[in-house]
Amino acid sequence: MEKEIFVEKIIENSKKINIDINETEANKFYEYTQLLLEWNNKINLTAITEENDIILKHYIDSLTTSELIKDSKTILDIGTGAGFPGIPLKIVNEEKEFVLVDSLNKRIKFLEEVKEKLELKNLELIHSRVEDLAKNKKYRENMDVVISRAVANTRVLVEYMLPFVRLNGLCICMKGPNVKNEIEDAKKAIEILGGKIIEVKKIELVNENIERNILIIKKVKNTPNKFPRKAGVPTKYPL
Repeated sequence: MEKEIFVEKIIENSKKINIDINETEANKFYEYTQLLLEWNNKINLTAITEENDIILKHYIDSLTTSELIKDSKTILDIGTGAGFPGIPLKIVNEEKEFVLVDSLNKRIKFLEEVKEKLELKNLELIHSRVEDLAKNKKYRENMDVVISRAVANTRVLVEYMLPFVRLNGLCICMKGPNVKNEIEDAKKAIEILGGKIIEVKKIELVNENIERNILIIKKVKNTPNKFPRKAGVPTKYPL
């Protein structure tokens, strides 16, 4: 896709979710796309390789949470993969501090190039398992918002996320359409970990019959120090 057409499309689609992307930001999305496709030939970053689909299913999907972080300064994206939702959110929220974490170093290497080429400031990239990082006092219960997209079942996911969220901060889980039973199963875990469900927002992506659900959890009390448990335990023995 020619750059001018790409820029026009992402600006147009972002307006449909009430986000105004300027030309500089749109150019960064274009450069991000070229890097994503280039690196995808070397390592598996995404199964979505058509540029129209990348705009909608990766970028616009990620940006549906932008309104939820508007009053926050520090945002942690766990299991970021190829940078979703962290990089799209960072591009349109230049002044906010982002931390992106992934357990696969190859993905972090990709994101380091994205950071350099797009000249993204206030962006920290960490190669770590979240179970280990959560023991670090710099991050534990110190983030305004912790966000994730398509990482794990909610019951497991909240054990990874809530230990990082400060009191009165938000845990934002981006989920697919069939999430009702998953959330019901996670209620006990959310309570144990110090969270309280405040909203489940249903989102329908523009021009596509694709439903998304955004689970928003508020941190109402401190997470007990024993959580998260050691790597692998939350998956085998969910709360």
